[in-house]
Amino acid sequence: MKCEKFVAFPIFSVFLVMGFVYLVTVFIFIEDWKGLRSTAGSLNAMIFTVLASLSLLSFLVCVLTDPGGVPPAYMPDIEHSGDSDPVAKKSVAHLSHCGKCAAYKPPRAHHCRVCRRCVLRMDHHCLWINNCVGHRNYKAFFVLVIYATVASMYSSIIIVLWAFQKEFNFNGRTPLKIFYITCGIMIVGLSLTLGTLLSWHIYLITQNMTTIEYYEGKRAAWLARKSGQNYRHPFNVGGYKNVTLVLGPNVMKWLCPTAVNHIKDGVDFPTARESL
Repeated sequence: MKCEKFVAFPIFSVFLVMGFVYLVTVFIFIEDWKGLRSTAGSLNAMIFTVLASLSLLSFLVCVLTDPGGVPPAYMPDIEHSGDSDPVAKKSVAHLSHCGKCAAYKPPRAHHCRVCRRCVLRMDHHCLWINNCVGHRNYKAFFVLVIYATVASMYSSIIIVLWAFQKEFNFNGRTPLKIFYITCGIMIVGLSLTLGTLLSWHIYLITQNMTTIEYYEGKRAAWLARKSGQNYRHPFNVGGYKNVTLVLGPNVMKWLCPTAVNHIKDGVDFPTARESL
């Protein structure tokens, strides 16, 4: 059952961190900074609550959505691979076969050692969602990183503004000082970590790459340079189209983690050669 995915320490840790950051931000820093009964305080609390709720929704979608498995009857179309050389066709068939699953796999699919199966357009196995990030839940994962980054940065800004107006007079209560400083360092550090992760995946989306394909591409580019050739990621069909393939053609739905009607079967993907 899907609910069993939540019975894991990393999932519990994420819920714990999200709850802690929310409670500290709203009921300690905003309350102490503006007061929750003031207009400014209630407005900031409402904005942060919306961001936290969207982060939680995206997280749940990531955990519960199957990233996509290879169809049982899948067979690579070797005859239409664009190469008439029998040796080359045999090589294509070899590359499309997963020895661990003892079955063929589509382009961009990779075997996950944790899930023990091949995952369509696999990016990586994420410990924190207890699930693979793949074809069907990559958008939800990316949207989660966006909301979590914005929420943690918003919290960091509130802490900084609170610190500027706060008179640090705790009447010798050292534990309280340590608590405030620890919370600030933790949330600012979380913002930097999530911001770095967001930047990385923005780059991947604009290049229409997965994390696995990025590292595979580095080796392919090195081999191409050795032979005096140029390497281009075969699924890079242009910046805007790359983005729409992941987030969808409707810009208004880009930040909705459940708006995935544009996602196809995950077996065939447009290539740079086809877009010429």
